[in-house]
Amino acid sequence: MSILVNHLSEPRRRIIGLIKNNGSSTISELAGSLDISGEAVRQHLVQLEKEGWVSRFSENNGVGRPILQYRLTTAGEHLFKKNYDQLTIEVLDTLTNSFGEDVLKNLLSAMIEERIRHWEPKLNGLSTIERLDELKDFYKKDDPFMEVENKDHVYSLIERNCPYHNVAIKRPILCSVSVSVLTHLLGCSVKREKRLQNGDGCCAFRVLLEEPIKENTSRIIIEDES
Repeated sequence: MSILVNHLSEPRRRIIGLIKNNGSSTISELAGSLDISGEAVRQHLVQLEKEGWVSRFSENNGVGRPILQYRLTTAGEHLFKKNYDQLTIEVLDTLTNSFGEDVLKNLLSAMIEERIRHWEPKLNGLSTIERLDELKDFYKKDDPFMEVENKDHVYSLIERNCPYHNVAIKRPILCSVSVSVLTHLLGCSVKREKRLQNGDGCCAFRVLLEEPIKENTSRIIIEDES
């Protein structure tokens, strides 16, 4: 679960909220607004900085010593809920509605090509089974939710935490990117037999070793959504 600002302790939540509203704040400004001592604020900021939510910087106003201020880091900004999923869906729909579905497919094909180009050097010289083991990092390095399942030499890649789930559930054509990339990297057909968006609890990509792909297989393989 992603940490949001309301998961922080009450004083740290208030400190983060003030920095967010002000853009940046000094210890004295925070202490005055929160009616607590500057030392207490400093101790909270030390911990917030250690956890990566805030960073320090000095601002020189031309008079006296530079003023030490605190602002949110990129991680700190993500303590506040974002809506990237809806933005992604809006971009995809606008692209399709304005230029047609073929343009969307061209975009997805370019994504597939780039991912294949990224992965192929890592898989050179490996057997299909060894490739499967490497592809446990397909979505994220050291992904704790991806595993290779072997049932009587029938292999599947199992992903229990798709990072694109919220978008894919609305626009399932995106899942064709994963199916297409895995198919070309493994050199055989890959079928998604279980789907997170169907309530299966995981996406299961079955690797059909007995169905090698042909040289002229299209880069983009549109997944059967039935």
